[in-house]
Amino acid sequence: MHIVLMNPEIPQNTGNIARTCAATGATLHLIKPLGFSLADKYLKRAGLDYWNMLTFAQYESFESLISIYPAARMHFLSTKAPRCYTAATYHPDDFLVFGCETKGLPESLLSRVYDRCVRIPMIDGARSLNLSNAVAIVTYEALRQQNFGGLQTDGTLTGRDDPAEPWMDYL
Repeated sequence: MHIVLMNPEIPQNTGNIARTCAATGATLHLIKPLGFSLADKYLKRAGLDYWNMLTFAQYESFESLISIYPAARMHFLSTKAPRCYTAATYHPDDFLVFGCETKGLPESLLSRVYDRCVRIPMIDGARSLNLSNAVAIVTYEALRQQNFGGLQTDGTLTGRDDPAEPWMDYL
């Protein structure tokens, strides 16, 4: 999967998204201008120690990304989209394109790709979800449709216990 952030503004969101990308094997594509420096301490803190697991690239413009991936299958996320994100079919190399936190994707772009626009359902009057939450929701739906290929889907207990907590007596 490929996650595209067009002009992200908040370093903590991008850091959280970077962590999601690292944990899922998705590639992160950042479209300039960015509202922060990649050296920002909040960006690094939100991504924790996952930066070495992350594949990412920066582009001067959306057109630069398109020139490198001219045949990419893209899904555009917007509150103005005509259908739900679960109605789309996602493939392993698809690109999920998200706009900046305050403006979303420009309508000039949306009008050209409206048939590939999807939205996350919300109650009437809710403006939008947090960007990092939206990325996680749609990314995991795309991966679910692919049976979470390449991801560990089961866990095991280690046999190591933390000190007993008082609330455990209630279980």
